[in-house]
Amino acid sequence: MIVIIDYGMGNLRSVLKVFTRLGISAIISSDPNKIQSAEKLILPGVGYFRNGMEKLIEMDLIKILERKVLIDKTPILGICLGMQLFSKHSEEGNVDGLGWLDSKVVRFETNDSSRWKIPHMGWNTINMIKDSLIITNDIIKSSFYFVHSYYVKCNNRSDILSTTEYNIEFVSAIENGNIFGTQFHPEKSHKQGVLILKNFASL
Repeated sequence: MIVIIDYGMGNLRSVLKVFTRLGISAIISSDPNKIQSAEKLILPGVGYFRNGMEKLIEMDLIKILERKVLIDKTPILGICLGMQLFSKHSEEGNVDGLGWLDSKVVRFETNDSSRWKIPHMGWNTINMIKDSLIITNDIIKSSFYFVHSYYVKCNNRSDILSTTEYNIEFVSAIENGNIFGTQFHPEKSHKQGVLILKNFASL
């Protein structure tokens, strides 16, 4: 069973629909008991970093997530804001994150706003930094759908799975043991995104 964590942020139904079409057992829940029994977790998210952390604290989800991810080593996939929340700190709201990765979240800066619009929105390719369990060779040349104004800066290059060029080179996916994340939205990235979710479910 995959549990898509409901903390009041993001398009949870879009992610669930992909798994339903694939015939993969998944539910949306904020119930700690359901999270505890999950074989895999997904932390989606769209919105403001501070609000995301406040919701996780308010719903008392951080301890159960830390136990599942850091102690039980349950695979987790963070999507967009969900991936950013794995970081130690974010400029968006000047607030600490979960701290599972040695990284921080910073805002895009541009000297040419007519060319490099913020938020970064649309389809872009990724540059693979290392082999992956979820982004396989048959899809690495595909484009993926992004919508974000902030990005993750990793202090450990070994955490970086892929990068993308948008005025600068930024981290577009991470992979560290059982912790996975994509800045792009696989649930909105057509068949290549569906395959990423399928590969995650098959871990």
